[in-house]
Amino acid sequence: DLKLGKKVNEGKTKEVYELPDIPGCVLMQSKDQITAGNAARKDRMEGKAAISNTTTSCVFQLLQEAGIKTAFVRKQSDTAFIAAHCEMIPIEWVCRRIATGSFLKRNPGVKEGYKFYPPKIEMFYKDDANNDPQWSEEQLIEAKFCFAGLTIGQTEVDIMARSTQAIFEILEKSWQPQNCTLVDLKIEFGVNILTKEIVLADVIDNDSWRLWPSGDRSQQKDKQSYRDLKEVTPEALQMVKRNFEWVAERVELLLKTKSQGRVVVLMGSPSDLSHCEKIKKACATFGIPCELRVTSAHKGPDETLRIKAEYEGDGIPTVFVAVAGRSNGLGPVMSGNTAYPVVNCPPLSADWGTQDVWSSLRLPSGLSCPTTLSPEGAAQFAAQIFGLNNHLVWAKLRANMLNTWISLKQADKKLRECTL
Repeated sequence: DLKLGKKVNEGKTKEVYELPDIPGCVLMQSKDQITAGNAARKDRMEGKAAISNTTTSCVFQLLQEAGIKTAFVRKQSDTAFIAAHCEMIPIEWVCRRIATGSFLKRNPGVKEGYKFYPPKIEMFYKDDANNDPQWSEEQLIEAKFCFAGLTIGQTEVDIMARSTQAIFEILEKSWQPQNCTLVDLKIEFGVNILTKEIVLADVIDNDSWRLWPSGDRSQQKDKQSYRDLKEVTPEALQMVKRNFEWVAERVELLLKTKSQGRVVVLMGSPSDLSHCEKIKKACATFGIPCELRVTSAHKGPDETLRIKAEYEGDGIPTVFVAVAGRSNGLGPVMSGNTAYPVVNCPPLSADWGTQDVWSSLRLPSGLSCPTTLSPEGAAQFAAQIFGLNNHLVWAKLRANMLNTWISLKQADKKLRECTL
């Protein structure tokens, strides 16, 4: 039902249209076309547009909910989605965990299967006529590109490189519960014409990565199965389509997790409520349920242990946060009576805080409840525990690390510009 404006761009597998009724946005329309070798091989694959659109929409939704800045706005139809209008930076960023494909040709002597720790970042200038030559950071900086008023310099290159690694690691972690190895990933960035900031743009579909179920290349489900065809027959194309459908079905599972978890905040007094509500608010940013309870290990130890048993009994993984001022007996008592993690987060007062904190730090032998004074830190501690088995929580932690780094990088650039 959208009113389409002029065609902004057309690629091998998609068309981009302006949206007059939604300023600053475009419609990304996929095609039923599959290509390889810069369109040296090209075929129509019925249904590919819907498959690619489903894959891209799920991947971008996952990344956006984690906290990665993307151009994605919403899925509009089976074959199209709405995105922020960006001026595209003509660089393909590639992140590799396993050496295969073109990397082996460019680096003779490296065996297929060699693993990169950390993942390896490469960039290629988008130039079909010259087969997308590999570029260095220095070439990109010296090109002095300017898009939507933003000049691409060292800061912008560093942001794209860091973002590429973070995006790869989030998707790699998200595929692991399905016993599927993300081998490598190709992405592009653009500059949002309204916000003037670099965002993940274009698409991420089955053309953008290599996926090996069980880490086995012979089971590959990505576009490489099309590239490897000696002859494109109707039967072979159906095999490729089944691979694409396999990915589209499972990519929706990236938005879900079987792992459960919660934080239970135990406060020694209702006067600590405001401190505890900060913990609950921080837990919500990681998508972690949080419950608040009032109990005193000094004045009602039997009730404290009864509450503990209540949460141990339903089988949901739980992190307890003990919030007790003055003499903190709550955290140590909980730590000595449960196998679940316990963290102290005492609300210290200005008058006696330097003395009171020792009741949280100096514990009897056999107890292990770490102490953090920050409510947000207590929530992050719990998130790091749950993130070991929950890729959605882990994705938020990883994106948060990236965004903190980017904000510092941009602040440094702004300060230097003001100084100059």
